[in-house]
Amino acid sequence: MVAGIRAAVAAGTFNEDVIALEARKAAQTAGRAPTVTAGTAAPEPLDLDPAQVTPLTPRRLARAMPADQRPLPRLEQWDELLQLRRKDSS
Repeated sequence: MVAGIRAAVAAGTFNEDVIALEARKAAQTAGRAPTVTAGTAAPEPLDLDPAQVTPLTPRRLARAMPADQRPLPRLEQWDELLQLRRKDSS
């Protein structure tokens, strides 16, 4: 999990899917089975200096997202499907 968290932070995200994927990749690279088991022991707390932790949300909000240049979807074919009557199977 630590390898997954480190890889996710290096990529600039805290997304749990990214962490899980990177943890599995690290386990496979190390030759371990990529499984997660629940234990009864409490995890060791991380020794982090709060001054060194940078929240990503303000940084993301500071950067403007590029405008979406994709065309809007065309729904005419779906409208045609909605007008079709359902055939009874009896």
